[in-house]
Order: sequence, then structure tokens, then C-alpha cells
Amino acid sequence: MKKIKFKIPKDVVEVVKKLEENGFEAYIVGGCVRDLLRGVEPQDWDVATNAKPQEIAKLFPKNFIDNKFGTVTVLTDSKNPRLKEIEITTFRIEEEYSDKRHPDKVRWAKTIEEDLARRDFTINAMAIKLSQISNVKSQNQNFQFTSKEAKIIDPFGGQEDLKRKIIRAVGDPDQRFKEDALRLMRAVRFATTLDFQIEKKTFEAIKRNAGLLEFISKERIRDEFLKIIMSKNAAKGIELLRKTGLLKFIIPELLEGYKVSQNKHHIYDVYEHSLRSLDYAAKKGFNKYVRLAALLHDIAKPRTKRGEGPDATFYGHEVVGAKMTAQILNRLRFPKKDIEKIVKLVRYHLFYYNVGEVTESSVRRLLRKVGKENIQELVQLRMADRIGSGCPKALPYRLRHFLYVVDKVSQDPIDTRMLKIDGHTIMDILKIKPGPKIGQIMDILLSEVLEDPQKNTAEYLKKKVQELGNLSDEELKEKAKEARKKINQIIEKRDEMTKRKYWVS
Repeated sequence: MKKIKFKIPKDVVEVVKKLEENGFEAYIVGGCVRDLLRGVEPQDWDVATNAKPQEIAKLFPKNFIDNKFGTVTVLTDSKNPRLKEIEITTFRIEEEYSDKRHPDKVRWAKTIEEDLARRDFTINAMAIKLSQISNVKSQNQNFQFTSKEAKIIDPFGGQEDLKRKIIRAVGDPDQRFKEDALRLMRAVRFATTLDFQIEKKTFEAIKRNAGLLEFISKERIRDEFLKIIMSKNAAKGIELLRKTGLLKFIIPELLEGYKVSQNKHHIYDVYEHSLRSLDYAAKKGFNKYVRLAALLHDIAKPRTKRGEGPDATFYGHEVVGAKMTAQILNRLRFPKKDIEKIVKLVRYHLFYYNVGEVTESSVRRLLRKVGKENIQELVQLRMADRIGSGCPKALPYRLRHFLYVVDKVSQDPIDTRMLKIDGHTIMDILKIKPGPKIGQIMDILLSEVLEDPQKNTAEYLKKKVQELGNLSDEELKEKAKEARKKINQIIEKRDEMTKRKYWVS
């Protein structure tokens, strides 16, 4: 038998210990067992016991309880957010699922094996029985266990499936999916995030029962879909959704692009291009907005396509696509703020930029439309789009130059508007009328403030104006000329630094 060695947090061990000290059985169960065996820190911790919910609640006063399903959530004092709540569930058997999501009736089971039989997949249907807890030494906030102190209960071959990287339903897969249709998506999600394969019978059962997904709330579908999107294997997950028949119940619009050829600017069909764009965004670790925009940016191409072959066109697909994206994300109950951001990315993903051709004022207009806060993600989307189209470079000189210009026009201007006083104040102090003298004094003040920003106070500048007012016209003119030279040098230096930042000349 393979030697087991893993760390279990003190808070979890204490829960198990307290239940056993009071005459109950207690096991660590579910996903945390799977993760421990994979050598990954569990996201949360679950314990199963033969103690009834009210008995659990008496042992752990700091709790909240779900009487219907027999789960007591124990609140701990741990500083680790993953350990602040530990769920303790009474062994149970679930009967009838009329809504295809929740059991109509729950019976308390007698054994851990009965409890594990109700679970979704073999890799999640394992338990750990701890023994000799008092003899195990703790290391900081963890206990170190080996095969001598921990026994794995694995009635459905979960360890073997973990080793073979397989997602297999517990027992009859059709029954498992009819009980809880969200498991259809969970199978794809686990296959995606763990980079496993779905076992053949389980896969065929998903295809047969795909329509049951319509019983599940859009919010729950959205949450599972997002977990797939946020995986490094996101593109694989979308393709699995297509192959299993689930995609048509989530984003059927994506299927419209399957095998739809493009033009001379693309070497992949619309659907594959979208997946390749998403794949690049996921591999680069881009955020959810860019990933979703990468998947949906060409969603309208099939509906806007005109002609066939290398000269086919898709005029206006970004406008139609933005509307379709809004409809899709609203349907999946995405937050309004997320929808607005992703729709903007889709709408403007075709922004035009050529070095020396597009002016700074054009870039400013784009900034106003897209929002400065979204520009970096818009460029990331363009990068994903390029790689998805078969281009060798994600960030060519043209895009780097665009980022340089965006940065340049977004910077606060270096001019006399930065000063804490204006020309009217200078005229009031010196009792003079408008003329070149005002501009000369402003340039001298700006030069000083650029060298020492702490001097940019109304009090200091007014005092300086009085001093400059005592100079002759020739002296003031010469001093202003020197000041303007310094200002221009600072402007040039800042621009050079911005260019270096984006590797442009």
C-alpha cells in the first residue's frame, strides 16, 4: 500500500476529535480528500458523521445549521479564510429529485459507505478516517499524518481514477445526473480544471441528459461556466461543453460559428478562432473580462457574413456582437458592471491604429469611448485575437506604439495649468495689463515647480512673482528663455521614458 503523508489543519483535526470523544464516528470527506491525495491545499474542509444535526450543534455552539439537508457549519477562530468555516454533515441518503437539483427527501444513513454512495464522482466519494490522533504531533497549525494514522475509505475506486486522471460518476451515471443536473457541468468543470478525461459511460450519459440543464438556475450555470473560463484549460472546457451537447443550453450562439469559414485574414473557422483566442487569454492569465471577450468578440460573424472564400466580409460584426454579448451575459445573470465592461471590449476590439496615421486626438476619442481603465484589457483582447487568427506576434510594434500614445495622452500635461496661481493673480500682484510678461513669469514659475514640486503653493508663487516683478524686461526675457529650455528638456525626457516603457522609437 502506498504510504500516505499529508498535513491536516489543527482546526479540522479538533472537530473530528471532539465528535469521536463524544461517541460519534467522524470522517474527512469529499473534495478535500481528493485534493490532499493530489498534494494540493484544499479550498474548504468537510466532515461527515453519524451524529444528528442537533447533536452536532450542541458540541459546537458557534454554528449555523441547515436542518433540511443535515449540514452544520462550524465557525472557527482560524485566521486562514479557508478554515473559518468547516461543514459537518450527518451521514445521509437522498431520495427523489423532482427539481433535478435538490433531494425531495433526506434519510439519515448508518454508514460512511452509504453516505459516499450519494456523491457525484468517484474522486469526490472518498473519506479519511483518522486514528491515534492524540499521538500525532502538530507542526504549527497542522498535524502530519501517515498511513498509520489515516485510513482511506474508497468504495468506488476514486484513488485509481485519480491516478488515471478520470472523471467517473458514482454508480449509474444516468441516475446521478437525473438527481442533480448541475453535475453535468461539474463533470466538465472537473475535467477542465484538473485536466482529466471524462470516462466513456459518464460522457455518454452527459450527452443523453444534457437537456436537464434547463432545470438549473442561470446563476448556478454561470458560476460553473466561470470556473471553466478561469481555468488554464478554458478552451478545452468550452470544446467539452460542445461535444457533450451542453453548450447549446448555455451559449448556443457560439455553435453558429462552428465550421463557418472566414476570409484571407484568418486560417481558422469562427468557432476555432474564438477558442484559440480564449486559449491564449487563459494561458497568459488574463482576467475574466478579457477571457469572456476573447470567447465572444466574433460571436456575430456568422450573422454578418457576406460572401464566401478569401474575400468574405463581416461588416459591423463588432456592433452586432456587442448587442449579442449583452444578451448572452444578461441571460446568464452576470452582474451589470461586468456586462458593460465586456460589451465595450467586444464593441471596440477592431479599433484602428497605424503609426504616423492615427492622430493623438483620435486616440483621445477612443479613450473617451472605451474608458482609460479598459484600454489595457482591450489591447490584451487584441493580442488574443491576433494569436487566435494565426498571427505569429501577439504584441507587434504597432500595438506597442498605440500603448505609448495612450500613456502619453493620459499623462497630466506639463504646462502652466499645473501652477497654483494663474495669470490674473500675477496681473493683480504686479498691477499690470495682459502681455508677454505674464507668460514669461508663468514659464519661470513652472520651471521652478518642476524642479521642486513643493514650491507649488500659492503663498510661495505669489512671493516669487513680486521678486520677478523687480527685474528689467531684458532680464525677465532671458530668465524666461532659460526656463522654457528646461521645461522642454523635461517634456522630452518624460516622452523618452514613456517610449522606452513600450520599446518604441
